[in-house]
Amino acid sequence: MTSFTEENYLKAIFKINEKTSKPASTNGIALQISTSAASVTDMLKRLAEKELINYEKYKGVTLTPVGNKIATNLIRKHRLWEVFLVNKLNFSWEQVHDIAEDLEHIKSDSLIQRLDNYLGNPRFDPHGDPIPNAEGKFMIRNQTSLDQLSAKQKGVLVGVSQHQLEFLQYLNELEIKLGSEFEIISITSFDKSVKIRKDGMVDITLSHEVTKNLLVKKLV
Repeated sequence: MTSFTEENYLKAIFKINEKTSKPASTNGIALQISTSAASVTDMLKRLAEKELINYEKYKGVTLTPVGNKIATNLIRKHRLWEVFLVNKLNFSWEQVHDIAEDLEHIKSDSLIQRLDNYLGNPRFDPHGDPIPNAEGKFMIRNQTSLDQLSAKQKGVLVGVSQHQLEFLQYLNELEIKLGSEFEIISITSFDKSVKIRKDGMVDITLSHEVTKNLLVKKLV
């Protein structure tokens, strides 16, 4: 059995490994979980003793197959609960993360499978993140960040790589949501800010900090 704290560490390591394709550093994990490096070191020793991680001081951390399975299952549960909260209980996409953080630790596999079936086996959560199936397999989608598009190119928003409350609220203010269509009007070379036409009607300017966190599928 693993504790909630241990599970949170495994999920943090998974996300770092996934994003960088490199072993997670102690400082990187500390930043992800908002704790001290000393606390991380103590936990890593415990997880290594349980054979949930591969840990060698100064060489970074990766998950063992068992640790990876636990982390993937947590992500599956978290994202399924987010779909439930948005689609069935009418929460907005910026409200669900913290609630799902608690719900993801429910241990019942049968409950999660019934939840998956009840929701119609969704492949992506409300933020556009892929939901692993019961075997831990993720759906691969052809996507890129909006800042990689050139002038006159078009794309449809399929996900966001930043889930902070303030960021999602900002997108709400601009009425940007999954399915919004963008056309690049112009790109400012100085700061990489982009003028876009949203849904064929509204022209807005977005900073590079925003466009690099908007994931789009290119439109022909």
